[in-house]
Parts: sequence; structure tokens; C-alpha cells
Amino acid sequence: MEVADKDKVSILEKVFKLSENNTNIKTEILAGLTTFITVAYVLLVIPNTLKASGMNSAGLQGDAAGTLTILNDPIVGSAFASTCIASAIGTFIMAIYANLPIVLAPGIGLTAFFSYSVCLNLGYTWQQGITAVFISGSVFILITLTSIREKIVDALPQNLKLAITAGIGLFISLIGLKSGNIIVSNPGTLVGFGDFKNPSTILTIIGIVIMAILMAKKVKGAMLISMIITTIIGIPMGITKTGGMQLFYVPPIGKTFFSFDFQGLLGHGGSGVIGAIVSIFMVIVTFSLVDLFDSIGTLVGTAQKADMVMEDGKVKNMKQALLSDSLATTMGAMFGTTTLATVVESAAGIAEGGRTGLTSFVVGVLFLVSLFFGGLIGIVPSEATAPALVIVGVLMLGAVKEIDFDDFTEALPAFFTIAIMPFSYSIANGVAAGIIFYPIMKLVTGKYKDVHPIMYVLALLFIFRFVMLPQ
Repeated sequence: MEVADKDKVSILEKVFKLSENNTNIKTEILAGLTTFITVAYVLLVIPNTLKASGMNSAGLQGDAAGTLTILNDPIVGSAFASTCIASAIGTFIMAIYANLPIVLAPGIGLTAFFSYSVCLNLGYTWQQGITAVFISGSVFILITLTSIREKIVDALPQNLKLAITAGIGLFISLIGLKSGNIIVSNPGTLVGFGDFKNPSTILTIIGIVIMAILMAKKVKGAMLISMIITTIIGIPMGITKTGGMQLFYVPPIGKTFFSFDFQGLLGHGGSGVIGAIVSIFMVIVTFSLVDLFDSIGTLVGTAQKADMVMEDGKVKNMKQALLSDSLATTMGAMFGTTTLATVVESAAGIAEGGRTGLTSFVVGVLFLVSLFFGGLIGIVPSEATAPALVIVGVLMLGAVKEIDFDDFTEALPAFFTIAIMPFSYSIANGVAAGIIFYPIMKLVTGKYKDVHPIMYVLALLFIFRFVMLPQ
């Protein structure tokens, strides 16, 4: 038995290079569990959002408050299955090929754009929209193999990379505070404090306090332990819902697989081939730009935090990571789900010590297991996962101290990168703001030679995106 255990360890060491990355199996598994619990909500949010695209059976609207009601719709249930399977495959590719503790799953922002802009506003069917996602993924594969995406990352100035890390920290902290009802929308001031008599807000604060204490005491698995404790505390408070829970549940599978409609996509709107191509181009460019900079922003930000940046300033295994992302998006479309992207919640596992693909491999396994436990996933309330996002935000914001604020031409683009992410609720918008202002500030001060030529091209593309394309 002991020999068998040593063989398993040696295989994991060989595949994931644990010693080389100063980590071990226990740390990586704990990090994987932490990341999964933090990101598991995506598995229910994505199919529920896809309902708005028409990806549901006639007459079955689903119930946002009831997991099983949503998944019992054959089409939406299949979308749930597709989300689980595509996320698992994409994350496995990232784990084994790129050996990074990064998780891939359908992006919530891109899924909302798919449902509300592409399908509802522009009038595409969900099958035509999935076809556009497949095309954008295929384009990404081509530009990744030619190293264009990697060159874009290398062209980003160091201060912008640091700003991306800090901006993501603020962004995910806002997500956590919003999920826990500590920060709420306010008609007069846009945002404001929530009701601190609200059990939801109280439980979130309890979770933050527990997690902060465990983190300060350097308890291994602090985030995971805190989330479990907070979930249990939520039961008598009526927030953690266990009544009528069906642990084992297999949704209908296959209703959304290979649902491409190339002919309908080209003939959309009856505006002729040229008109259709222009419309399709706008949709694909939007998918591509948002995914490109969501993924690049998250990869750069988490890499800085995990010490995965090499001496030459390049992110470790960046090309492999970007290719994993491209392949995942293409395969996700085959299964019937929207664009897969690097999820910002990966930072939770990294904060727990995850440094290799073993962390993401654990998450991939749990994505597959989730396929059969749709009812169980909904048990952990957002009030239990929100503290993890807040605490990770605290850790990532530390990058701001390394930004050169003495040089105003560096400070302004960095500021906009940091500020726009939480204020516009988009990583891609923050990256875009920094990229647009960076060459402007250098040009007007005669420092145009400090700017990589790719930055000028990207700035023009983003200006075009904001002016011409649907938001």
C-alpha cells in the first residue's frame, strides 16, 4: 500500500512539478476545494441566464429560486450539463497543458451579453449565437498559435500589469460585498450600505470576521474552513436552504450539444450576405475583445499574486494558458454553452497556496461530480463565498504599492485601469481604459518611443469597440 501511495505521489510530482513550485499535494487539494466552492455558483447562474436567450422549452420558464425547477426544463438542464462538462474539460486542459492553478468556466458577463444583447436585442436565435461563439473560439485558436495573444500580453507596460492586479482586487471585493448585501444599489448615491439588521448581511460579516481571523493566524485552509463554518451558521438563520433538497440529480443531457446554425447565422435578418457578415463580425469582435482582455487581465493579475511572473517580466506558461482558453471556448460551444474565460475566483485558490495545475485539476474533477449533484451545489449560500472574494481583494490590492505614481504618464492610465474595473463592473473595460490612456499620455509628453507599437493598435481597436459596437 505504501509503495502504491509513493507511485501516486511520483506521478503527480512528474505531471505537476510540485517541488519545483514549492508546494505539495495537500496544499493543492485544499486550494482546489477553495476555488471550487467560490466559483460553484457559476454552474447555476449560467444556465439561468441562458434562459433569456430562448434556451428553454416552450412554456417552461423555470424558477430562479429553485434549482430543481430550473434544471427540470430539458433545455436548461442540458445547459447546466454543458456548463459542467465544458468547464471541466477546459480546466483539465489548463491543469495538464499549462500547469497553472487557473480555472476556466463560462464568463457571466459574456453570457449576459449573449442572452440580452445578441439574442434578445439583435434577434439571433441561441443556436446562431452559439455558432458565433464557436467561430470566435476558432479565431482565438489561430491567433494564439501564431503568438499574437502572447505578444499582446508582453506589450503591456509593467505599471499597467500591476494596476490590473490591483483593479481585479477591488473588482472582486465589490462582487463579494454586493453578494453579501453589505453594499447595495442606491438611487441617490448609486451605491450605499446594506441593512445591517438583515440576516444576509449579518452572516456575510460573520464570515468575513471568521475568515480574517483564520487568515491572520495563518491557518491552513482558512478560506475553505470559513466557508464551511459560515454555511453551517446560516442554517439556523434561515439562509442556508436544506429543506426539500435533492442531493442526487441528473439533468437531461444532449439537448444543446452541437446545436450550430451556420446557415441561419449567415441569413440573419434578411439583410443579405454582406449585411449579415457585418452584423456577425460585430458580434464576434465583441465576444473576442471582451474574452481576450478578461482572460489576459485575470491571468496577469493572478500571476502577479502567485509569483508566476518570470525574471523577464513574462507570465509563466502564458501561451499554453491562452491556448487552453481558446480550445475551451471552442469545445464549450460544441457542448452548447457560451464563451469560457479565466475566472477571477481562481485567485481564491491561489491565496490558499495553489501554485500548479493540480489545484485546477481538483476543480475540474469537482465540475464533473457536480453534474450529478445539481441540488447540492445550491446549498452553499453567497454569504459564505462572498467573504473569500473580499479577502482575496485585500491581498491583490497590495500590488498598487509597486506602481510608479510619481510619473503622471504612468499614474493616470494605472488609475483608470484600477478604477474602471469596479465602477463599470468589468475587467475588460478597466484594461481597455488603461490601454487607451497610456499611449495618449506618452504621445502628448513626447515619450511615444516608450510605447510598444501593439499598444497603439489596441488603443484604436478599443476606441472602435466603444464607439461602434454594442455594449
